Amino acid sequence: MKESIVKDKSYAFALRVITLARSLRERKEYELASQVLRAGTSIGANVEEALAGISRPDFIAKMGIASKEARETRYWLWLLHDSKIVPSDRIDTLIQEAEEICRILTAIVKTSRHNSKLKTENSKL
Repeated sequence: MKESIVKDKSYAFALRVITLARSLRERKEYELASQVLRAGTSIGANVEEALAGISRPDFIAKMGIASKEARETRYWLWLLHDSKIVPSDRIDTLIQEAEEICRILTAIVKTSRHNSKLKTENSKL
């Protein structure tokens, strides 16, 4: 089976988000814990669905959703950082990982859309 870097990265990221959410719950930050947990674990779930997609449009749609969830997660992480709820030394790495996953997913979606468009144009020739 072909390896998927984004699958592996999003799974490892989700595990770290779970740890962060537990820590937030211990500090009674339930709403923020729920938001970051939902968005942060949804990235990998959507990547998994994309990899099992039944068509190119399905793959692109699911990867697009994963990209949006990564951006939302990044938002919550920045909010936790800037509000000083989580110290910089504990969250900076997670923010960097979220940004990397955003870049990867954006590239996948753009490339897939471009290739799909080319394939459609070539089939018309």
